[in-house]
Amino acid sequence: MSVEESIARALICDTGRELLKTGLVARTWGNVSCRLDEKHFLITPSGLDYLKTTPEDIARVELGTMDWEGKRKPSSEKGVHAAAYELFPEVGFVIHTHQNCASAIGLAGFESMDITAAERDLLGGVAKAEYGLPGMKKLKNAVRAAMQTGAHTVFMVNHGVVVCGMDKKQAMERVQLLEKVCRRNLRVSTTAPKRLDEKKASALMDAVRAQIPTAELSGGDYAVMWANTKKTLYAQLDDMAQMLGSHVPCVKASPKKIVKALKARDAVFVQGLGAVVKADDPDDREALRLLTEKSALCALHTAGMGAKVKLGTVDTALMRFVYKKKYSKRKG
Repeated sequence: MSVEESIARALICDTGRELLKTGLVARTWGNVSCRLDEKHFLITPSGLDYLKTTPEDIARVELGTMDWEGKRKPSSEKGVHAAAYELFPEVGFVIHTHQNCASAIGLAGFESMDITAAERDLLGGVAKAEYGLPGMKKLKNAVRAAMQTGAHTVFMVNHGVVVCGMDKKQAMERVQLLEKVCRRNLRVSTTAPKRLDEKKASALMDAVRAQIPTAELSGGDYAVMWANTKKTLYAQLDDMAQMLGSHVPCVKASPKKIVKALKARDAVFVQGLGAVVKADDPDDREALRLLTEKSALCALHTAGMGAKVKLGTVDTALMRFVYKKKYSKRKG
């Protein structure tokens, strides 16, 4: 292994941890790659926590054939990264994230987005890729078509974004700028939501945990805002479909109703409280907590835009099946 390759592998690992620290990715979501030479690139492995990823875990992929080398299978989105390196000779680093605000804008508001000419230029141009199942040829082709417009920053509908840069520094700057621009474009109230008082909320959770010990509160503002709409939240994003299924119901703040809902599903929205999630593994509970908050943000934004967005029934069921049978079992 050359010195250059060793440095690139370490740089990818460092970038994954930096993305986690800044909240631009969570758990194993997203992926990072670096061009190695004209014929090869390096990319993060599939389903491995960024905090556990070492330089030896990074896969080496051949552009022409998509053959790979390494002790771990490369990300299923390697085709999206390959498209960037094939289309843009100047691109040396690619980051794919599921960042919250950009994911929301990808669902609704892209065409009317408030973005300055300077911001668009700094992002290397922006475009939107139509939906395709994660890891499938349809998604790769959709991203390639979006990049063929010259855009280095691409919104992946119902999924996330992919950002290209000359190097890691430029790619990270673009990812962070994109989230800033998208946050400005959110159609979500900034007024603090009405909550149950702390004493009532604590007593409610104690009663729920007495029957479901692995229950945990996800009480971020967006989760509470959505819970207060009293509506079921239907999957709009791939990651929600994978981990939570087709929908998350909303119930009144009653231990009996919460427990009944959690016996059927891994999450439930509770009026005045937010979301309550359950999972045996602490990392999974944290992932569900983050996911319910993100899903609530996206649902509130699309509602504010007057847009009806919902993943297809077949796609949702397929992603849920694959996640439960394969991905969750190989989680690092």
